[in-house]
Amino acid sequence: MPTSHRTALPLGLLLGLALPFGLATPALSQEETNEEAARAVFAAGCFWCVEEAFDPVDGVLRTISGYSGGDVEDPSYQQVVEGDTGHAEVVSVEYDPEVVSYDTLLHVFWRNVDPFAEDRQFCDVGSSYRSAIFYRNEEEREMATETRDALEERFGRDIATEIVPFEAFYPAEDYHQNYYQENPVRYRFYKSACGRQERLEDVWGDEAGGLGSAH
Repeated sequence: MPTSHRTALPLGLLLGLALPFGLATPALSQEETNEEAARAVFAAGCFWCVEEAFDPVDGVLRTISGYSGGDVEDPSYQQVVEGDTGHAEVVSVEYDPEVVSYDTLLHVFWRNVDPFAEDRQFCDVGSSYRSAIFYRNEEEREMATETRDALEERFGRDIATEIVPFEAFYPAEDYHQNYYQENPVRYRFYKSACGRQERLEDVWGDEAGGLGSAH
C-alpha cells in the first residue's frame, strides 16, 4: 500500500521541526466530551486547518483533531499517515444545535475541501487525507447526501467526498490540538506552502471558507 505523505514539505517541518510522537488517547464517546453538545465528524485534509475553519463558527463549542474511519484502535499519527490503519485525519466538532445547525456545518465543511480530489487534499496525499462526512444518524446521512447531490448538479461532475457511518473517534496527540494557535508561524508556513487557500478559491470563489456565505 502506498505511504501517505505531505508532498510539499518535509515531514519534520510540517510537524513543527521534529515534534515528539506521542500515543493517541482512547476513543471518545459523546458522553465523555460534552453531554449538552452535539457532535459532527468531518475529514477535510490536514486537521490543523479544519480546526481553524470551524472554530470561528458561531455555536461551535470545541474542535478536536483525531482519527476516524479505520480499523485500528488508538492509532498514532505515524501509523495513520503511513496508510495502514484505514483512518483519516478528522476533526470532531462539538456544537450547540440551538445556535448552529448541522446543515450550516455541512455548508462550512464543503467550502473547506476540494470535493473533486480523491485520497488527497491540497498538498497532502494518501487515503488518510481523504475528505469524508461521518454521519451519526439517518437524518445526517440524508442531509449530507442531499448537499453532495446538489454540488454534483452545480458543478456537473462527480464528488469524491465519502459519506460514511461514524464508528469511533480517536483524539490525536496533544501537540496536534489547536496547532494553528499554538504554533502560528509554522502553521502559516505550512498552509501557505500547501496551496490550500488558493485551491479553495479556485473551486469556491468568494464562498471559499464558508463563513461569509453560511446560512
